[in-house]
Amino acid sequence: MDRRQLLLGSAGMGAMLSVRPVLAAPPRGMDDGFPMPPPIRSLPPRLPESDPSRTLLDLGWRFHEGDIPMPEPVGHNATYLSVKAGNAPGAAAVVYDDSDWREVRLPHDWAASQPFVETANVSQGYRPRGIGWYRRTLRLDPADRGRTIELHFGGIATNATIWVNGSVVAHNWSGYNSVYVDLTPFARFGDETNVIAVRVDADAKEGWWYEGAGLYRHVWLVRRAPVAIVSDGVHCDPRRNADGWHVPVTVTLGNIENAPASVEVEAELIDPDGRSVAVQRVEASVPVLDRAEAVLRLNADAPRVWSVEEPTLYTVRTRVLREGRAVDERNIAIGFRTIRFDADKGLFVNDRPVKLKGVCLHQDHAGVGVAVPDALLAWRLERLKAMGCNAIRMSHNAPNAELLDWCDRMGFLVMDENRNFNPAPDYLAQLEWLVRRDRNHPSVILWSVFNEEPMQGTEAGVEMVRRMAAAVRRLDDSRPITAAMNGSFYNPANVSTVVDVMGFNYYQNDYDKFHRLNPTKPITSSEDTSAFETRGAFSSDPARHVITSYDDEAASWGDTHRGSWRKIAERPFVAGGFVWTGFDYHGEPTPHEWPTISSFFGILDLCGFPKTAFGIHSAHWIDDRPVLFLAPHWTWPGREGQAIRIFAIANAETIALSLNGRELGVQQADRIMGNAWQVPYEGGRIEAVAMRGGKVVARASHETAGPPVALRLTPARTVMAGDDEDVQPITIDAVDARGRHVPTANLMTRFVVEGGTIIGVGNGDPNSHEPEQGGSRSLFNGLAQLIVRAGRGRGRIRITATAEGLKPATLALDRADIAPRPQVPVTPPVMSVREWRRSPLLAARPEPTLAPSDDDNNSWAFVRSGTPTPAEPQAGWRVYRSRFTPWKRMAAAGGVIRFERIGGRAELWVDGQKLADKADTAPAPLEANLPPGAKPRVVVLVIEASAGAESGILGSVDVLPR
Repeated sequence: MDRRQLLLGSAGMGAMLSVRPVLAAPPRGMDDGFPMPPPIRSLPPRLPESDPSRTLLDLGWRFHEGDIPMPEPVGHNATYLSVKAGNAPGAAAVVYDDSDWREVRLPHDWAASQPFVETANVSQGYRPRGIGWYRRTLRLDPADRGRTIELHFGGIATNATIWVNGSVVAHNWSGYNSVYVDLTPFARFGDETNVIAVRVDADAKEGWWYEGAGLYRHVWLVRRAPVAIVSDGVHCDPRRNADGWHVPVTVTLGNIENAPASVEVEAELIDPDGRSVAVQRVEASVPVLDRAEAVLRLNADAPRVWSVEEPTLYTVRTRVLREGRAVDERNIAIGFRTIRFDADKGLFVNDRPVKLKGVCLHQDHAGVGVAVPDALLAWRLERLKAMGCNAIRMSHNAPNAELLDWCDRMGFLVMDENRNFNPAPDYLAQLEWLVRRDRNHPSVILWSVFNEEPMQGTEAGVEMVRRMAAAVRRLDDSRPITAAMNGSFYNPANVSTVVDVMGFNYYQNDYDKFHRLNPTKPITSSEDTSAFETRGAFSSDPARHVITSYDDEAASWGDTHRGSWRKIAERPFVAGGFVWTGFDYHGEPTPHEWPTISSFFGILDLCGFPKTAFGIHSAHWIDDRPVLFLAPHWTWPGREGQAIRIFAIANAETIALSLNGRELGVQQADRIMGNAWQVPYEGGRIEAVAMRGGKVVARASHETAGPPVALRLTPARTVMAGDDEDVQPITIDAVDARGRHVPTANLMTRFVVEGGTIIGVGNGDPNSHEPEQGGSRSLFNGLAQLIVRAGRGRGRIRITATAEGLKPATLALDRADIAPRPQVPVTPPVMSVREWRRSPLLAARPEPTLAPSDDDNNSWAFVRSGTPTPAEPQAGWRVYRSRFTPWKRMAAAGGVIRFERIGGRAELWVDGQKLADKADTAPAPLEANLPPGAKPRVVVLVIEASAGAESGILGSVDVLPR
């Protein structure tokens, strides 16, 4: 199997033996000359599905940008109804006309397409966010009646209110936690559709960085047995004691049936090759509309351990059995590993010392904002892995669930961080959700309860942390708790006294003092560096907001990449560090503001193109292969004879430099700080050679490029999955007449894609205001990027790039016939007339004008279409009344009102005009044409019911366009 594909066990559980990702990137000679592998012919790995009861609900959403105020009810009856379940007004109403809303697919970040506006919030990247609405119509199979049905929103930026069928089902106050909605009591089945409405307030802020806007993570529809495992209801994190390894399994069950249920719960441990290692069953009794826990233990005899180098995964398959038949199942990937923080020697994984070579990550990428597709998440991690990075701090919030799945499979150690520092119930629930969701991941080694809180050095702050830490430990007793502190750690009251591992944000000159005063407290750098670089620039120009990439400049509170790592590497008692940041990110445009719209902190830029810091950390962190990095490029027309500062860094013993074959000297390699030369510029070839034991182990060189004559397109992979989900970044650069990358090219490029869709563009320029979605992007210091999503089925993806005066570039990619993941079918919105008032039984035929008074909410029943009127011993008449406002298309052109089934003889009246008769008493459909008109319509059915027979509106009532 290809080295980039997951190695799956024969049982198909998604276990992976050892994934050594390659760095999908442009070929050698690009990205300032850092060696990159060529594109590979490989399909992307796909994450296995852990919960077979859930189905993606990403397609068919309708979106409206801007708020839609709730209409003020007019009159007593309207006011009375407006506060009743199922009667939400405005855009939350079941019958609201969203036919002119834009259809979008999820994940979706509407802020990513916004222009940059100087008056918008600087920290959010000068992009207006505002308020938006989403709606989705959903049809449920009648076979799902009686099942547990949920909606899972992976993340909504930021505050959200969710309605289902006109009833509020959730309020959410964070953009980072998932929202689980119990749809079961609100669900409708068969022809009667369900309407989901979501109002998103993205003006609410939780961070001082770009947070995006909208339904920016996946949404799932979950359909489970009535007695089943609850969401995040399996805890199966392995433990090792004196007797060896075992997996304690706790399964939380729920029951929506009308009686207590007895079930069997089975847990099975499956090794990476798909073989069963251990099985246990226990019986459990689950109360009605309540929960119960089943506790099991799986013994493992000498399992293969999970590590950064060999991220070996097992699977715990948990099933609920009734009468011997499995009715629910989960498949959880786990890893056997131990972690231990030592106050003198740092971190130990599996009793081996491991230095945290980490980065802090925000969750946005050029072109797509925070709506980062799964395959792009994996690609970003591959970039970091190729640099020798082994750890990630999720800054400063819960990440996508998929990101942690990739970390498990690629071998990253994770500091999982809580967003809101608050032990009040709403916010403690967010922390508890984070722990429940993530506590089975072998990659997660630390819980961080906050980042840089002003109350960290107060008694109140200590009490807050105590309560939050206790909540974490109740759910997970295996991982230490930390807090990312930026001072106050010498105060008489400070939170370092109540966490397990002290987290330093900067203050790197305090490592020794804190360790001396607190010799039993383990410490790590939770955030360090904050150095500035503009990718591809090698002199600073403050007026143009350009910062050199020689690793010379850093924030006043931080240090250079080299200086920061030296302070960590020299101290064994510091467990490691997390560089701020792995990638540039939108917002927080330190040290400049407008027109700068993103950070300069990244080791890689917004597109994932490496800066000089990438080479620096590669030399710092990679031990198993030679590393040599050389900067800058060697294309400096007009600077002939002027001294150019040459920077090289290697993990070797010596570095020799030459220019056009002339030796320029040999230096002892400084692996931490690097080596420098001053070289008068002349065109040609500059080359560095790294040696160890007198032997050449690595070479790096640059050649002077001529003027650009053509474009080039370079993919990460030459094959994409035709599953309508796979994405990959494509690099655009310009080459000279000899095919050499031109690192100084800054020109507009345009592109067209067939067989796929462009979902985003970028170039890594923190000062660029060009749109990040569309078909054009200028090169910035030689590079730009477009992100392409593959279409469906076998075929070809063809990309053409053009620029004025240059030869166009074309690229053809194979699109493999890979089946898409199941999606809930898209249901076109239907205007339904659901809510009716029904008169008492009348002995004589009433006039169709008969109606209750406005304040009479008691003498006429409230009924819903599809609900039959029970048979009565005597015949009689009833009046059914409703009101609706036609949707725009039907208002303009007219429509058809269609009753699926009516029981009894019936007359249909609309706005006082008789439109149709039904002469038979047997249930049958009825329909009539509606004339155009935008005003509200009053619909009246006069029904004559036979004695002893069900009558009334027995099915759905829909208004359709002609």
